[in-house]
Amino acid sequence: MRQKMKISHLKYLVCPECEGELYIESIKKQDKDRVTTGGLVCKSCEITYPIERSIPRFVTTDNYADNFGLQWNLHHDTQHDKFSGISESNMRFFEETLWAKNLSGQTILEAGCGSGRFTHEAASTNAMVISFDYSSAVDANYKANGNKDNVLIIQADIFKSPLRNYFFDKAFCFGVLQHTPNPYAAFRSFMSKVKKDGEVAIDIYKKNALGRFLSFTPAPPTKYYVRPLTTRMAPEKLYQSVVNYINFMWPLSRWIGKIPFVGRNINWLFLVADHRNLGLDDSRAKQWAYLNTFDMLSPKYDYPQRLKTIKKWFSGPEFAKHEVNYGFNGIVARGKLSTP
Repeated sequence: MRQKMKISHLKYLVCPECEGELYIESIKKQDKDRVTTGGLVCKSCEITYPIERSIPRFVTTDNYADNFGLQWNLHHDTQHDKFSGISESNMRFFEETLWAKNLSGQTILEAGCGSGRFTHEAASTNAMVISFDYSSAVDANYKANGNKDNVLIIQADIFKSPLRNYFFDKAFCFGVLQHTPNPYAAFRSFMSKVKKDGEVAIDIYKKNALGRFLSFTPAPPTKYYVRPLTTRMAPEKLYQSVVNYINFMWPLSRWIGKIPFVGRNINWLFLVADHRNLGLDDSRAKQWAYLNTFDMLSPKYDYPQRLKTIKKWFSGPEFAKHEVNYGFNGIVARGKLSTP
């Protein structure tokens, strides 16, 4: 049986507009205490939020993250370890968070779930995981993790999330903050949901000292030359253009990739997201190339950050301790919040 919105899940949620209590009404489909289709209503301001396909929806269908909804529903299993044949998601989750493998009895908040590859890793700790995304990627996550009793998936805005303040034991946000209109405000918003003695972990793209047009990390400089065009394209049209381009370049990229030391960088310079170094077979590496080339070119917002900036985010009195370093996705940061 797939996991649906449970009545008991209301304890994690509040109205994103006024933080009022929510109740379930207009249940159209229900299986015992699980709601497939219905509505959530705020007791204070009486706004109704739909439950569709077992997922509470607190945002409109169309928003600035439409491109992510498209890519993750098309590639709903591409980066999951179970299908990729490598352990990249597991390694990245546990090495970035440094959390224990068993977190029974704790609650984890995931901000920006994408297809749910990290939701799976968080749920493997036996903690209760509340995972959200701004885009329709939540449907891809539901396909991957909808059978887990310790996962609740919702569609929500990181700047106005329907989650209780100072409630969660832990929270993480991987690969998301740089794609919001205001990365620092997004960070502060999701951090406010964590208990005063809780833990926070993030990663974010690195802003190179040479500037985005000269840096190869986290993406080649050519990305920024073409983004003024690609970000104006409809996501469906752009994705098909990316597929056609990768199909054309793929045979050549195999040979270029074999050039010692610089081959992969050359491929990335030509906007071929080359992940063969991860141990992927050719067909899977090509799927990753479709996905990550599109991911480079499609987001409306792209705001990498400097290491010193992220250190400043974590150096305030809210944190009892913190650690900020270069890592998997550019910069990795984690911190433990101060007790009251």
